[in-house]
Amino acid sequence: MPNLILQQLADLDATTWDALVAPEQPFLCHAFLSSLEDSGSVSRRTGWTPAHRLLTDGTGHLRAALPAYVKTHSFGEYVFDHGWADACERAGIAYYPKLLCAVPFSPVTGPRLLGDSQGAAELVDQLSAQLLEQGLSGAHINFSDEAGDALMRGREGWMERLGCQFHWRNQGYRDFQDFLDNLSSRKRKQMRKEREQVAGQGIEFRWYRGDELSEAQWDFVFACYANTYAIRRRAPYLTRSFFSLLAERMPSAIRVVMARQAGRDVAMAFSLVGGDSLYGRYWGCLDEFDRLHFETCFYQGMEFAIAEGLQRFDAGAQGEHKLIRGFEPVITRSWHYLLHPGLRRAVAEFLEQERVGVLAYAEEAYTALPYRQV
Repeated sequence: MPNLILQQLADLDATTWDALVAPEQPFLCHAFLSSLEDSGSVSRRTGWTPAHRLLTDGTGHLRAALPAYVKTHSFGEYVFDHGWADACERAGIAYYPKLLCAVPFSPVTGPRLLGDSQGAAELVDQLSAQLLEQGLSGAHINFSDEAGDALMRGREGWMERLGCQFHWRNQGYRDFQDFLDNLSSRKRKQMRKEREQVAGQGIEFRWYRGDELSEAQWDFVFACYANTYAIRRRAPYLTRSFFSLLAERMPSAIRVVMARQAGRDVAMAFSLVGGDSLYGRYWGCLDEFDRLHFETCFYQGMEFAIAEGLQRFDAGAQGEHKLIRGFEPVITRSWHYLLHPGLRRAVAEFLEQERVGVLAYAEEAYTALPYRQV
């Protein structure tokens, strides 16, 4: 079957790509991925060269696809392999370029092997077989779903890596107070105090869909987003035009909550809705306010999910501070194929040890949850 490498998603009709993507997967749809490319957020210049793998049948019908990128660094991935790259540099082994199958800047679990399973398996096998001739050190598949894990598990040469995130689940709560009533007394008082501290500063909140924001408001959203990187003296991953393109192409999936004080917007959190889930992605604030981050990024999202009947709130990677606010540990998986035999052996040993630690960490994390013991 023909195996094609697509260097820009705009060259493929959106309906053709989206036919392989479940509707509850906003990060994998043509609109999201093409907006990253068309805005310049993802490009050769930024170290993310699109190299999507396509498999077609004899009639040219698209059977399977992998969203893939040739990477010259490891930033924006959230499955951290900088230590592997550093070890290669010390040993004189080229770690970059590498091939990454993932959604750029989005640590969200979901399908990575799109289309029918047999076709996807063919693409995966071709990936590893073509690495040497394409000058790539290895292939990596980040934040795969259960179906992808089942296809990858036991595949020769591929190594599984575990991670841990924290997601909030709506247990059929009537409202936020109903959620609080399920917490221990101490944790319930803590959350109430945090919310009261924000309200006491005269801050109010309003939610918007993507088509309800003006370009001036998108300017503010981007300024807030970029500021979270500026305070760490880093350039933001996304460009300003990405937000406008996304608002034009998939407005119904976008949710933005604005924090407002004395008639002026002071902070925002940007999320996407897909299926029964709310995905919190970007946050930013141009001034300092006590406890505003927790309210804007967590409590507002939880309250919104309850009101909209959403079952899950994924507020982003990392963050043990989510635990005491009711976010439960969730195991994530990624898959790695490394050409260099010495590096492969060393990484395999490391992953065995890391796996034990991640599972123990997730188990221990449950003890920090704030829910009342029944």
